[in-house]
Amino acid sequence: MKVLLIGAAGTLGQSVHQALRERGHEVLTASRSDPKLAVDITDPESIRAMYSAVGAIDAVASAAGTVPWRPFDQLTEQDVRDGLVGKVFSQVELVRQGIAQVARGGSFTLITGVLARDPVLTGSMASLANGAIEAFVQAAAIELPFEQRINAVSPTVFTESLADYGDTFRGFEPVPVRRAANAYVRSIEGGQTGQVYLVDQPRRAP
Repeated sequence: MKVLLIGAAGTLGQSVHQALRERGHEVLTASRSDPKLAVDITDPESIRAMYSAVGAIDAVASAAGTVPWRPFDQLTEQDVRDGLVGKVFSQVELVRQGIAQVARGGSFTLITGVLARDPVLTGSMASLANGAIEAFVQAAAIELPFEQRINAVSPTVFTESLADYGDTFRGFEPVPVRRAANAYVRSIEGGQTGQVYLVDQPRRAP
């Protein structure tokens, strides 16, 4: 398949890229810093230019999205707007504009996260954004044309990123980022739609 991967420069994006390449897919990468295909997903015109550059594709995989992290009583109106635009509006726009680019039977895979169901201090905007995306995926699944599918991957904190968050995820069981990447493979190659793939439990030895 020809897969457009947005957010390919991050920890998750790099792992998804590797997993898809190992499966034999042609992966087109896009991110703010990509020298060949730069995109700002908060800007509809930038998304439009990206889709125009890549042409017809079989799948879109998003590993991008940002939200502000601060105590709720310190959030400003702009923080709320930034969180909604950075992770919700941006990914919805990837789907809205991508409908015309993705082949019949193709798919969209979006990113959410554990805070939709297990909130932490300073993470209210992340919880809001993740919950909104998960609701959107379930709703869009019954409306996408051309037999297109849509799912979301909802991981907990990654082992590789745990140190970056300090005490934010204290007590959480981290998972290797490759487990989340495998969920993208499942979404892209499988037949399900409207699913939220939870990646938040460490694997137990049999």
